[in-house]
Amino acid sequence: MPGPTKSLRRLALTAAAVAGLSLFAAPAASAAPSPIDSPVPTTGCDRPSPAPPGTTTSRTLTSGGLVREYTVHVPARYRPSRHYPLVLSFHGHKRTSKYQEELSGFSAYDAISVYPQGLPGTDGESAWTGAPYSAAADDVLFTSDLLNTLQRELCVDSRRIYATGKSNGGGFVGVLACRMPGRIAAFAPVAGAFYPQGGRCAPSRPAPILDFHGTADATIPYGGNPAKGLPALPDWLAGWADRNGCFPDPVQYSPKTGVTVQRWIGCSLQHYRVEGAGHVWPSTAPNNDSATPTVINATPVIWRFLLAHRLR
Repeated sequence: MPGPTKSLRRLALTAAAVAGLSLFAAPAASAAPSPIDSPVPTTGCDRPSPAPPGTTTSRTLTSGGLVREYTVHVPARYRPSRHYPLVLSFHGHKRTSKYQEELSGFSAYDAISVYPQGLPGTDGESAWTGAPYSAAADDVLFTSDLLNTLQRELCVDSRRIYATGKSNGGGFVGVLACRMPGRIAAFAPVAGAFYPQGGRCAPSRPAPILDFHGTADATIPYGGNPAKGLPALPDWLAGWADRNGCFPDPVQYSPKTGVTVQRWIGCSLQHYRVEGAGHVWPSTAPNNDSATPTVINATPVIWRFLLAHRLR
């Protein structure tokens, strides 16, 4: 006869089996993936490029359980044995990766140029995290996963990864400066929409930032829009001057009529104020944003600023 203790144990085992339950604790659910805010070693060198050099190709990856799209341009002289800078260029609200490639023009440079595609937001139009109309997807995680993929496939210089973007894409670049400055070396928003939905900003290191904005921007006003929570540009810049440990008052000069440049001492923070420019990517030739040229080309200025910064 089994003892009472053994009988009770047997009954418990039988009851659990009948009920289809386990007597053992269920394994803890794996933690949700998080964006990586530190340099990641590149493993894509000395491998054939997945895309023909000199071309732009559309690709996909899965991030946060969602299929995400992006286009990548591999420079014409790409050599798998050489490390290349990588530029992420984010489109604005309602736009596409193709539009952003044509607008920003980084595919003309000797770099791996990447144009991510935003998901449809609450209004059915493409958008990025940080705006009131964006989808619920985690675009910061998408950016991290995208960089992981690119660094596995191409010879990316992990110290020279950069982010730029226009409007809502520029606002998202501001979010990345808050969330991923340990992996992205420098940031350049253009006509950025810095909504409060971008959340708390506590960067892991000072984030080098170059900002462009037109004084006649009616979409994202230079003086801000309190009803939408959009800050005035001087206030947004002052916030970054404080985070980056800059001296509070910038030096100011005009490289040409209609353009005022502000540079903060003690950090890497610059602002280009373009007089009379609207909600545009500044260009001295007509572009997708406007048939009316401005007095300065933003892209080469951004390119020089980005290349001046490397992660240590």
